Amino acid sequence: MSIAEQCGRVLQRTAISVNIKERLDFSVALFDATGGLVANAPHVPVHLGSMQAAVRYQVDRLGPSWAPGDVLLANHPQAGGTHLPDVTVITPVHRGGAPVFYVASRGHQTDVGGATPGSMPPFSATLAEEGMAVESMKLVEGGVFHEDRLVDALSRAGCRCVRDVLSDIKAQVAANNKGVALVGDLIAAEGLPVVLAYMRHIQTAAAAAVRSMLRRVSADAGLPPVGTLSATDGMDDGSVLAVAITIDRSAGTGVVDFTGTTGAVAGNTNAPPAIAASAVIYTLRCLVDLDIPLNQGCLEPITLVLPPGSLLSPPPAAAVVGGNVLTSQRVTDVLLRAFRAAAASQGCMNNLTFGDATTSYYETIAGGGGAGPTWDGASGVHTHMTNTRITDAETLERRYPVVLREWHLRAGSGGGGAHRGGDGVVRTIEFRAPLTVSILSERRETAPWGAAGGGDGARGENRLRRKGGGSSSWGVRRPWRCSRATA
Repeated sequence: MSIAEQCGRVLQRTAISVNIKERLDFSVALFDATGGLVANAPHVPVHLGSMQAAVRYQVDRLGPSWAPGDVLLANHPQAGGTHLPDVTVITPVHRGGAPVFYVASRGHQTDVGGATPGSMPPFSATLAEEGMAVESMKLVEGGVFHEDRLVDALSRAGCRCVRDVLSDIKAQVAANNKGVALVGDLIAAEGLPVVLAYMRHIQTAAAAAVRSMLRRVSADAGLPPVGTLSATDGMDDGSVLAVAITIDRSAGTGVVDFTGTTGAVAGNTNAPPAIAASAVIYTLRCLVDLDIPLNQGCLEPITLVLPPGSLLSPPPAAAVVGGNVLTSQRVTDVLLRAFRAAAASQGCMNNLTFGDATTSYYETIAGGGGAGPTWDGASGVHTHMTNTRITDAETLERRYPVVLREWHLRAGSGGGGAHRGGDGVVRTIEFRAPLTVSILSERRETAPWGAAGGGDGARGENRLRRKGGGSSSWGVRRPWRCSRATA
């Protein structure tokens, strides 16, 4: 974890975008020779659980032929990606003529093209509308950084701030290089066999912890030796998320089956398989009461079933930008409901983007965390699959033509009960220049549900206030072009 944390500091300090430098919308992790997650810094859960799929996709393509000095870039959902702004950069650590570890970083880029500034179009119906999509690009080959390849891909996709994105990708390469050097130092000090043995021990310990947790959950729920916990939840567009978790108490294994989930939709809440895997590994780690790092071992006792063509395993051309930031949160909620572990959270990342032909800005807005059997939910926090910050008001107003008018807790919105859900927030921004503004949200139609007799939380609300007076509902997912000061 220390290596990943040091890489993360390099990335934060070297990047130039608000999203990475200020909001910390990035993750760095270390993977074994098969692409299995070994260790990570406590960055963004939806990144950390899904990066393994991205690394393994490239390992399967190249294997031992992955040469020293070659760095790959990818963001395509079919290549272990989540949504297109999340760009993964992967660097191998070679010993004995072959990769023995990989260092990977994933950063949410400010803009990768597509229909709207920020590359989070609320109305997208196909992947092509969402920006640059790369299955595998040799960004660095033989130690030479091929800037032209990335610039060409970004430009063809309509990226509005190519130079900013290029700088942040270079920061990811630098962070990976730091990791390669630190892993090399560790191997030099301890020897490769010892390092490999300890890495495998970390994964084995995680698997044992999850097996123990599954046995405990099965017994506490009064299940038979092979029994099932299940839950469903509805999204704002009427889509249904269904999960059945069948636990074999003797073996300490589980089958997490999402059969019954709605098929892929025409909109963009489709979630590539890596997202469901992220939600599962995150939930399992939350339920383990031991201090273990999140890694591939957490999934060893689990069989994951995602019906092909469903919302959680959509066709290759499906739009997915909302799957990463909306559906991921709802999958986590339904898993926690099945495990009877916690009430629903805010249920989305409350995504706001704005920009014009030359600039883009993106933020996720906090909300309330669900209460549990013995605790109140946290108020005004980024919950579950996101772990980013909100941009400081001073930075926001200095970098962009906006004024932050309100930013406070939405008192009493968390829902009542012996243990209350966390309160959400109110955030009002005044736009001082012509900009395209977009929002992607959930829990505007369906309330965050309470558990064990607790009350539901308040539904979220998006409102548009015009300078001349009056306000109106902005809907759940909608773009808007402002031509004068508007909040």
